[in-house]
Amino acid sequence: MDTEQETGSGPSSDRKYREVQQSAEFGELRRSHRSFAFPLTVGFVVWYFLYVLLSIYAGDFMGTKLLGNLNVAFAFGIAQFVTTFLIAWWYARHAAAKLDPKADAIKNRLEADA
Repeated sequence: MDTEQETGSGPSSDRKYREVQQSAEFGELRRSHRSFAFPLTVGFVVWYFLYVLLSIYAGDFMGTKLLGNLNVAFAFGIAQFVTTFLIAWWYARHAAAKLDPKADAIKNRLEADA
């Protein structure tokens, strides 16, 4: 028995994966992912570095008291955690609605050809 065919590895399997990678369907999946993930990542990194730079160069502003002993720096720090969880939640919803169905269709087609 040919073990390359059994395990799905070998030249024919490589060709199938390359065909899928070059397909319009896979390109659309990548575009959907990138158009969501990259802007959000850039936005979050800018937001994070704003926090860091304000902490370094605007100490008086960051030390401004808001409520009792809570200051602007503490509020920014908590906001970093909140935005991290919001982005993760938003990405999970986006992936479930837009990315997973496309990825499943590609996977099912690839497995059906095997």
